[in-house]
Amino acid sequence: MKIIAYADGGRSRLAVVTSPGRALAVADVAPDLPDDLGAFLELPDELARLRTAVGGRQGKLDLAALTLLPFLGRANAFWALALNFKSHIEETGLTTSREFPHMFLRTAASYVGPGQPILAPPPDTARAFDYEGELGVVIGRAGRYIPVERALEHVAGYTCINEGSVREYQIQNRQFGLGKNFEGSGAYGPWLMTADEFGDPSTSRVRTRLNGVVRQDAPLDDMLFGVAQVVSYLSEGYRLRPGDMIAMGTPGALKPAPDDAEGLDLSRQYGPFPTPGLAHMRPGDVVEVEIDRLGVLSNPVRADQPRTYAA
Repeated sequence: MKIIAYADGGRSRLAVVTSPGRALAVADVAPDLPDDLGAFLELPDELARLRTAVGGRQGKLDLAALTLLPFLGRANAFWALALNFKSHIEETGLTTSREFPHMFLRTAASYVGPGQPILAPPPDTARAFDYEGELGVVIGRAGRYIPVERALEHVAGYTCINEGSVREYQIQNRQFGLGKNFEGSGAYGPWLMTADEFGDPSTSRVRTRLNGVVRQDAPLDDMLFGVAQVVSYLSEGYRLRPGDMIAMGTPGALKPAPDDAEGLDLSRQYGPFPTPGLAHMRPGDVVEVEIDRLGVLSNPVRADQPRTYAA
């Protein structure tokens, strides 16, 4: 199943994508189920109940006419991995632990939904605003000290993530912190695809396109730590909760084509690691993250508010 959240009269509601371009409101087929995905995932056998309720029905909603929202709202935790792709480690020259995943947190305010504008910082604040196409993992079953061999039992499903990063602020201190949490700097969606439909993540690829040009393209088996390892590791520290999301890290830049002026010109880059093939996100751009079998997350890039005091 593909579960989305959409705006309906000022409220967020859940729906299931039933066919290309069509969706069925959860409230129409299972009014006893909550319209909040976090509360929905807290229920026992919630996905099985919803699957039975949908039961092959055709959707009444036109997917293209809906305003899609972040389906997790303000979840308990938005985790993310740094330096989890071998190609990204190679291009930065940085080192990381081969024993423990490098984790950090993002806030709900730093994410927007599919189709919603990602906010680029004003140029006098930061210019190295980078896309990071990633696999998102959504927890569906709570657990603590989860063995690796049982970790995938706790995964409700997967989504695409653009973990937008403001590099100047990311390197200002030892914690990634603010550089990974600018207002509306990242996105996820377009839906939560249940684990049974997506299958083995390691058999897919992630691609990021900026204005139609492929800037990242890598197999998910290039990750140092797989989904099960990361879920198990996090559960050592605290009880994972339904609705927690994990961004699994991003690959390195794809080598530019001979006629790719922007990808070849390192003088157009403002981050700490000038890299052939990298291009910063700027207002007016469109960025897409695609993962095989999972879908495409597309967002326009818009300028954030000017650097003036606002209360």
